[in-house]
Amino acid sequence: MISILQDKDNLIARWVCNGLGFDTAWIGDNYTIGFVENGCLLGGLIFHNYRPAADVWWTIYAESPRWCSRRVLRFIFNMAFKVLKCRRISLLVDKSNRRCLSMVKRMGFQEEGCLRAFRDNGEDAVLLGMLRDECKWIV
Repeated sequence: MISILQDKDNLIARWVCNGLGFDTAWIGDNYTIGFVENGCLLGGLIFHNYRPAADVWWTIYAESPRWCSRRVLRFIFNMAFKVLKCRRISLLVDKSNRRCLSMVKRMGFQEEGCLRAFRDNGEDAVLLGMLRDECKWIV
């Protein structure tokens, strides 16, 4: 069974950024959780750029798809839409990361645009979003 842990001291947030190859300097006011199985960190989710009752951005990194259970999905979407009371969740995925794009679209995210040459390496990033009334994971 996957355990959900709240981040302490941004350790999981730094792990997420390092896994994605991002600088950790942008990590500020955020809420981060980790997904653990048998004592091994499988993935992490940073809730950031939160605007109360409006929206939140997600940054996700995982070393295994096993983190993505129905129970975990219900938890993270309820956190965004019921606890934080957001209208929308936004995220960016590298255009070349077909596996991740497929996964977040199956979760219910809609493609909203492409940020051309957005990444430090010049790669395009796909902007995706989900509105509260589109979410099938809210209980």
